[in-house]
Amino acid sequence: MQIINGFFDFFIPRYCPSCKKKLELEENCICDECLSSIERVDSDRLNLEYQRKFASTSIISGFTSLFVFEKDEALQLLIHSIKYNKRFLNAKYLGKLIGEKLKEQIQNWCVDFILPVPLHSIRKADRGFNQSKHITIGIGKELGIKVKNNLIRRIRYTETQTDLTLKEREENISEAFQAKQERMIEGKTFLLVDDVITTGATIKECGKILLENGAVKVFACSAAIAE
Repeated sequence: MQIINGFFDFFIPRYCPSCKKKLELEENCICDECLSSIERVDSDRLNLEYQRKFASTSIISGFTSLFVFEKDEALQLLIHSIKYNKRFLNAKYLGKLIGEKLKEQIQNWCVDFILPVPLHSIRKADRGFNQSKHITIGIGKELGIKVKNNLIRRIRYTETQTDLTLKEREENISEAFQAKQERMIEGKTFLLVDDVITTGATIKECGKILLENGAVKVFACSAAIAE
């Protein structure tokens, strides 16, 4: 990888999306200093977030995340480079980090397939790709778990959830997804992946569709959690 990076860096230098410093040969998509500045989620915070977001229903059996999302800080700038600058390799790198750091937790769940939260076709066309799909690919490659991109689809376009309350988010996302290939869902355990989980409304709606179509269990994972 360093040889490849060195070759391309000669022609097109890579820069950290956070501090804008030129990346060293051994650095991937973010410099080591900025990466180390991103707060990791500890077990107490994970347990609290699970209780707040998922425990009141029987939809999501377990939840894990790698980082804490902070506005205008390094992680947000990295995610923005993925969403708005089409840096899908950055998304795969995030997935690789998740696979490396959360390997034991995810493997203990014995999931059959990893699924990204799907984008509506309009938003996907506007953005060019689904960032959660590429994060999922990174996780799957690191852990050797098969990724399925087409078992659920988004059938209703929804407005951005950024400024909505929990109740409004749940209403906004209700009945926005539909199962495909139900035979591939029945009897299987799934890991749903999103880039940032805030209230968990979207994850729960996707999980509900999987369970209604015969999934045994549904777990959730994200690159980051946010308030």
